[in-house]
Amino acid sequence: MGTEIRRRMVLAVMCAGMSLVLLDVSVVNVALPSIQTGLGTDLAGMQWVVDAYGITLASLLLAAGGLGDVRGHRRMVLDGLVIFGTASVGCGLAPTVEVLVTMRAAQGVGAAVLLPSTMAVITHTFPGRAEQSRALGTWSGVSSLALPSGPLLGGALVSWLGWRAVFLVNVPVTLLAAVMVRRVVAESRGQERVLDLPAAFAAVAGLACLVFAVITGGQRGLDRAVLVALVGVIAAAALFVRIERRASQPLVPLALLRSPTFVGANLVAGAMNCVGIGTVFAVTLYLQSVQGRSALTSGLDLLALFVPLAALSPLAGRLTARLGPRPPMLLGLVIGAAGAFGLVRLQPESAYAVLLPPLLGLGLGMGLLTSAVVTAAMQSVPGERAGLASGMNNTARQAAGALGVACFGAVLGSAAAGASFVAHLHSLGVIAGLVWLAAAAVTAATVPGRAGPGPRSYEPAG
Repeated sequence: MGTEIRRRMVLAVMCAGMSLVLLDVSVVNVALPSIQTGLGTDLAGMQWVVDAYGITLASLLLAAGGLGDVRGHRRMVLDGLVIFGTASVGCGLAPTVEVLVTMRAAQGVGAAVLLPSTMAVITHTFPGRAEQSRALGTWSGVSSLALPSGPLLGGALVSWLGWRAVFLVNVPVTLLAAVMVRRVVAESRGQERVLDLPAAFAAVAGLACLVFAVITGGQRGLDRAVLVALVGVIAAAALFVRIERRASQPLVPLALLRSPTFVGANLVAGAMNCVGIGTVFAVTLYLQSVQGRSALTSGLDLLALFVPLAALSPLAGRLTARLGPRPPMLLGLVIGAAGAFGLVRLQPESAYAVLLPPLLGLGLGMGLLTSAVVTAAMQSVPGERAGLASGMNNTARQAAGALGVACFGAVLGSAAAGASFVAHLHSLGVIAGLVWLAAAAVTAATVPGRAGPGPRSYEPAG
């Protein structure tokens, strides 16, 4: 096999691996009503089906990246594929929602192991600066297509084969990808590094307790379980800070948090995903459980959000390179806020034309924001910290997305109460719009207005 053919095959396999991670962020949403019916669960169960994946993915990303430096990134890609594929089998065969949630958490572990090492394998395979940029650009572009593909693929699978097919479809892909990795990917050399695993476990515990408190509090109010969970959040956060202060190689160097631009960019990234992923969760329930649309029709309807999000990424990157991150961030936040406010016009029987402007506004806003917030975070730290800055920004987005699903579900209540559900959706539209306007104020206060160097990240949207 020629060197160039092998390298192209490596790039194709890494794109497939990253696409799996992103597909499972969006593909499951359209299956939620069918899962609810099939497993006899409630709103909280549906929230956990989404959030179990997001919690483990967000909490373990940074630790998994460091582990790849030690064990070798080829090995980590293989491990991630095996974990993800095995967990997908467990999801597809789950007899109860408790088993499904557990397997979704395992999928998140596999995704966290896989995601950072796909980029590392590409950078090792394409060492030249120009070819590396082209390869990473391809990786980003192909991976971003997974976002609009997710609702469409999920809707088709649920409508034709049932909700279990949404998970089982991952199995042949992971098997083929693992075989190809063994054949064409060379191992990168491991490094001597102290892994800050206690901090990673503290992060998982803290985020899980926070999501539990929000979901359970939305159902039962401020009862004893919620109070215990909130105490757990505080304890985990204090433990995390204590561990990081004493660690020789901390997972999150606390000195980075002294940069207003870095903190501001990550707050904006969190606000973006909290509103965006929370809205997808809410609109999916509205379309299927309130309006009675099929999973396939709902997937098609959601393309109005996901297509602009994916399509605008290249343009947003060029705008950021020319103007700096602040202008596209501000524009995206204002457009997204307008879209969120548009949710107040929805009624149980509204035509799709009423929902279209909010979906387009949120998709356009997130499309303009994604590359700009990553660039803002990375330009605020020294060059040698670029990888860490990108990882922390990705972590902030994933964690906020999980929290967004928890918060939106806590406010919405059951979709069976159609009029009440829609009234609560109106309130969430107002809150979401105000959150994005507050994020615009944070951007204006913390992100420099002058144009900076071009983007140093190839993070896909989502």
